[in-house]
Amino acid sequence: MTTPAIAVRGVSKIYDNGFQALDNIMLDVPKGEILALLGPNGAGKTTLIGIICGIVQATQGHVAVFGQDNIKDYRKARASIGLVPQELTTDAFETVWNTVSFSRGLFGKPRNPAHIEQVLKNLSLWDKKDSQIRMLSGGMKRRVMIAKALSHEPDILFLDEPTAGVDVELRKSMWEQVRKLRETGVTIILTTHYLEEAEEMADRIGIISKGRLILTEDKKTLMRKLGKKELVLDLYKPLAALPEGLETFSLRLGPDNMQIIFTYDPAKEDNGVVTLLDRLRAHGIKCKDFNTRQSSLEEIFVQLVETA
Repeated sequence: MTTPAIAVRGVSKIYDNGFQALDNIMLDVPKGEILALLGPNGAGKTTLIGIICGIVQATQGHVAVFGQDNIKDYRKARASIGLVPQELTTDAFETVWNTVSFSRGLFGKPRNPAHIEQVLKNLSLWDKKDSQIRMLSGGMKRRVMIAKALSHEPDILFLDEPTAGVDVELRKSMWEQVRKLRETGVTIILTTHYLEEAEEMADRIGIISKGRLILTEDKKTLMRKLGKKELVLDLYKPLAALPEGLETFSLRLGPDNMQIIFTYDPAKEDNGVVTLLDRLRAHGIKCKDFNTRQSSLEEIFVQLVETA
């Protein structure tokens, strides 16, 4: 059996004030996977990352990084990890080059200017290498944090809200950089409030609510299992109200009452679409066009958290 990049076993965290941030977390992350951790503020995402990285001490349970206990073999385990925290913590008066090079030295790695150069070029920071951090935009500072995390050539990269405060164009550019890292075999765990980000990038989704990991699932499987579909019927003329006798169907009227929207489960063999069309025809309601659309990850996320 292949050793996972990260193995979390029964991890809980209770703070001194009695608040339980994590409750019996069990999680395996295989090498080369992009795992997105989703959850509302205070759900425990950052606490879990801190425990895996050895920054926060768990109340119970343990974590292994490539088979190395992250407490007993802290140096070996931590050397495999690059962490990009939410906070932008850098020396404002230091240059980009020196900041990233210094981070490499903190892990006892020998000088490797060629590697630092490649990291900066990959993150579109090469032309800023001699700039002081204070002169950079928020998006560029975020890229410097990623460069610092990659300076010692880690096998695992944690991205805690990596694109917070970053404009859409820069966000998509950073997604591309993350994909390239995954192609080199780097395991990536990201937390994000941008559900579009998880849907775009992740192989697997983990959802944390109130300190519990309520679900981990392959992204495509999750959307197939929990994602409802909508049948949108465009009408020739507006309806004042939905006809009586259709209460058993999940229906609503669309904009200007010119659409009927039917939510159904595509996994069911008898999903009700044919029956609905027959009923509408019996009521004299004619449709000029129709289309279907899949529920977004955001809708699935809200559904899961509300029922947790």
